[in-house]
Amino acid sequence: MSALKGKVALVTGAGQRVGQAIALALGAEGMRVAVHHRASAAGAKRTASALRGLGVEASLFAADLRDAEAPDRLVGEVASAFGSLDVLVNSAAIMRRVSLDAVTPADWDETFAINARAPFFLALAAARAMGKRGGAIVNIADHLAHESWPMLVPHAASKGALETITRQLAAQLAPRVRVNAVVPGAVLPPEDWPDTARKKFEAGTPLKRLGSPDDVAQAVVYLASAPYVTGTLLFVDGGRHLR
Repeated sequence: MSALKGKVALVTGAGQRVGQAIALALGAEGMRVAVHHRASAAGAKRTASALRGLGVEASLFAADLRDAEAPDRLVGEVASAFGSLDVLVNSAAIMRRVSLDAVTPADWDETFAINARAPFFLALAAARAMGKRGGAIVNIADHLAHESWPMLVPHAASKGALETITRQLAAQLAPRVRVNAVVPGAVLPPEDWPDTARKKFEAGTPLKRLGSPDDVAQAVVYLASAPYVTGTLLFVDGGRHLR
């Protein structure tokens, strides 16, 4: 029996892409899942429906994480609806492609609000909701924080900040709450990514292939249930961080 069975997870950005895969993987472990979304309501409904098909409880929660008050409100709603909270997965993020000389303060602020500020305050709210029994927090970082991509500087910087947040919270919330991060590589490249760029990326990756959302989801399941792991950045990038 899974150690996660019957426990409650909040997955942000669970209406699409990697967040959806994470929610389904936790549901497959028997977790009850709070499915957060902002703009992808239809996708969130599909996620919840698939979770119920697995025989687990799932509920939808809408929140705009650009709102500074949203983290406390979202966690409160989830804890009230489910009666508890055991795992938080900070998956919601934005990745806006913009050239370096075109980045605006608004671009920067919105990126950091969603990718760094919201996960930090969600984690604090979740730690309070977890109470004395404790729990686990898993942040979804990005290999781009360790590479130089001229069109993605605010995104890379925000994900680097999230790694620092992960380590700081792991130290401050121990031993009651464990905090780790998954650092994915290219698991869902942009649909308009040229085939030449894909092949070049694969060639520069030690495992010579792209990853999948399920690769990230299984890493989250591990970190959510590993009782002696905290403060870890788990790279799921095919070895690109070794270059």
